[in-house]
Amino acid sequence: MFALFDDAGKFLAGRVMSEADSSMQIELDSGKRVKVKAANVLLKFEKPAPAELIAEGQRLAQEIDLDLAWEFAPDTEFGFADLARDYFDAKAGVTHQVAALFRLFEAPHYFRRAGKGQFKKAPEEIVKAALLGIERKRQQALQVEAWADELVAGQCPDAVRDQIYKILFKPDKNAPEYKAVVEATKRAQKAPLDLLKAAGALSSPYQFHWKRFLFENFPKGAGFPALSAPAITDELPLAPVRAFSVDDSHTTEIDDALSFQGLGSGEVIFGVHIAAPGLAIQPDSAVDKVARERLSTVYMPGWKLTMLPDEVVQAYTLTEGRDCPAVSIYFTLDEATLAIKSSETKLERVPIAANLRHDKLDAVITEASLTGVAPADYAFAAELAFAFRLAKDLKAKREVVRGKPENFNRPDYNFRLDSGGLTEPTGSEQVSISTRQRGAPLDLIVAEAMILANSSWGGWLAQLGLPGIYRSQASLAPGVKVRMGTKAQPHAGMGVAQYTWATSPLRRYVDLVNQWQIIACARHGKTAALVAPFKPKDAQLFSIISGFDAAYSAYNGFQSGIERFWTLRWLQQNGVTELTAAVMKEGLVRADTLPLVFKALGCESLERGTHVKVRITGIDEMTLDVHASLVTRLDDVVADEAAIEAEEDEAGEARPAR
Repeated sequence: MFALFDDAGKFLAGRVMSEADSSMQIELDSGKRVKVKAANVLLKFEKPAPAELIAEGQRLAQEIDLDLAWEFAPDTEFGFADLARDYFDAKAGVTHQVAALFRLFEAPHYFRRAGKGQFKKAPEEIVKAALLGIERKRQQALQVEAWADELVAGQCPDAVRDQIYKILFKPDKNAPEYKAVVEATKRAQKAPLDLLKAAGALSSPYQFHWKRFLFENFPKGAGFPALSAPAITDELPLAPVRAFSVDDSHTTEIDDALSFQGLGSGEVIFGVHIAAPGLAIQPDSAVDKVARERLSTVYMPGWKLTMLPDEVVQAYTLTEGRDCPAVSIYFTLDEATLAIKSSETKLERVPIAANLRHDKLDAVITEASLTGVAPADYAFAAELAFAFRLAKDLKAKREVVRGKPENFNRPDYNFRLDSGGLTEPTGSEQVSISTRQRGAPLDLIVAEAMILANSSWGGWLAQLGLPGIYRSQASLAPGVKVRMGTKAQPHAGMGVAQYTWATSPLRRYVDLVNQWQIIACARHGKTAALVAPFKPKDAQLFSIISGFDAAYSAYNGFQSGIERFWTLRWLQQNGVTELTAAVMKEGLVRADTLPLVFKALGCESLERGTHVKVRITGIDEMTLDVHASLVTRLDDVVADEAAIEAEEDEAGEARPAR
């Protein structure tokens, strides 16, 4: 005797070797013997043989018309043998019964399982809905097949093109577009990116990097909602100063300016003036919500995405010829010794006499002209000379606390596109790359002024019991990172007792947050903690820090990547095939005159700092890879590359890159 049984949804049959009340010993055709619960045995039969029964049952099952079977089936529960007798004939044998079982089991949208060999037909509306779903899946499968055919043939369907970044970076694995790409990659035996490139899905390498960044960080688009700049309603006194700013020519968000009073009198009042959007923009307002969502301006060669709409920025930026609302901090200095006697913060209107542009003045305002060695034929010569002297003194004092000098050996690189930054780049522009040595006089003046203001305001907040967003670094030991928190703690890399970011409120959200706290201190003094927007241990501050850290890291990563793209484009536009470089580690080399680090074959065994010439053998603008090999070793070790690698870019702590 044979038996058919259900083994976890799979039907098997074999010879019955023994039988008890609750189980059977059954030998399968493979010779394997299994113990089967009696409750799982659906049918006992004498013939045909098990294998023949299952094969014939499967064949006959496909001949059963499900619509007709559903019509035949009773409204009450029924067994598979009952349906076989109703559908085939009253004397339906074992084979037809098994066929009915198989067909019923594989059609849950028509028949619901109701126990051992028992079924109940589904309501008509359920059947119709299920059939519609099955048809949709069939049509989708056909569509996936058709799209995969196009991709393999080197053509990209519009539907796939529209979802290209989602498919590559945040795929919905049930989406037909994703399934089509997966199917096509299997057939073509190509990586997805290579397949899509070959199919013309990516218009250009630049657009690939740019659109990917927008997809990941600005999924709702990079445009702003309609916003108007809130007015500053405070009655602010006019400051008795002539302030000036120092920025790049392309800077529109002018956050900071400087002023000097009393030069030549023995006592100088040095003012740092910061644009004051915090006087108008309130927490949780419409403008604040936009700023908090973006958290920072995004910089890249030839373009930027500002944290705030331009019409809002222009309401508060420190434009020359205007009396601009500002949060100012004044330092009273001994002109001879440069010792700081006192400091005071004021909310006021500051006359901005000039917006100086360092890219136009770096060659004119030099260390020689600032120290009297060369003529100083430019505006604010006396102020800048004193500012340079003060900056060097402040830097030297920080380095004493720091324990060693700051050593910015590598230059900054400036990228310029021939579009002039007036239109969004397409990737086809001509690019020029120039160098600007870190610590240039104008840079040093501004950086030290901002460090002084930020560290002083950080200390003032702590003194009055207000939390702020601080940046700290426990030590200069390798691997000790700069961290953000709400408590005033030392910043070893900067050599200051505490450090906030509060001098770029038009470009960084944490600066705007800190400005709100500083304004509360300026207005209310020792009672500021009672009325400040953020109280001690405010959970919102921790949320802002977390969000800012993630966004700032993503934005800086994109800026680095897109600058690498333009560097590779520069190599190709200028036909450069060989570069001189310094060896770093594990075959990595750093180009002498470009912001470019890459692997060069043959440099793996060379000592760190060795000067070499390498040949560029290939460039991939999509992956940003450079393929290169060693041409020759130029000389012995020329620099302590380890020290260079460890240097902190603290200039970026004072003001964000532009």
